[in-house]
Amino acid sequence: MTILPLSGCLFSTRKLPVPTAPAVTQTASAEDLVKKLNEHWNGLNTLYANVDVQLTTTKSKEGVAKDYSTFPGIIMMRKPEMLRVYGRVPVIKSPMFDMASDGKTFTLYVNSKDMAYKGPNVVTHKSPNVIENIRPGFFLDALIVRGLAQNDEYMLTADTDTVEDPKRKHLLLTPEYILSVMEHKPGSQELRPMRVIHFHRDDLLPYEQDIYDEQGSLETEVTYGRYADFGGSKYPSTVTIKRPLEEFQIVLTVNTVKENMDLKDNQFQIQIPPEVKIQTLQ
Repeated sequence: MTILPLSGCLFSTRKLPVPTAPAVTQTASAEDLVKKLNEHWNGLNTLYANVDVQLTTTKSKEGVAKDYSTFPGIIMMRKPEMLRVYGRVPVIKSPMFDMASDGKTFTLYVNSKDMAYKGPNVVTHKSPNVIENIRPGFFLDALIVRGLAQNDEYMLTADTDTVEDPKRKHLLLTPEYILSVMEHKPGSQELRPMRVIHFHRDDLLPYEQDIYDEQGSLETEVTYGRYADFGGSKYPSTVTIKRPLEEFQIVLTVNTVKENMDLKDNQFQIQIPPEVKIQTLQ
């Protein structure tokens, strides 16, 4: 029988990086965060933003990603569901495309190709052409974190993430709240996930929103970058919209934002030249 000497060293120590905690960590209840979301959503009627847009499409089975050139654009939103998005060709700033929606159907005119499309706000039949899957519905969901409906169920958890500062190579502690929004499936006690909203606890502002479809699959993942002051209102400096099922990503770099401008009905209408054939999408 071998007896290990108790006086021997059976361990070693080593230095580990010490994460830096934020200077301020706020505390809030689920009701506090829901109230904060509802107040902002209820107080917002319109949104007008100048942005730079960058699109990336992916074919994961082929291991290929395509990055499109960044182009300037304008986004207009009016509650409840009206949206207008149009982009311009980089440098020369001529019209590239124009998309408008009344909340149920949308019209898209691609000026650069003299093509036009009409269809429902959300994709009902996925197209192999990724561009045809870009619809107004997820733009509306991503631009602003909506308030909760009266019958929505929700729960709150807390977590702390550790991230690396890419510039200083320091570890940073990021305390967060995670608000899960759910609804009951019809005729069942089972809850269906609708949204999961992540809040940084230094400012209690949402920095990520995950939106799920009716089957419980992650449909849209939105990341909100550093918040900036745009004329008295705080808005993310970047909005990254990922659509994992359709394999594309849109990054909006926000240059200016104006809330509650007076936006008329005709600002959400597109004039398509009569000689342009309109293709119907599903």
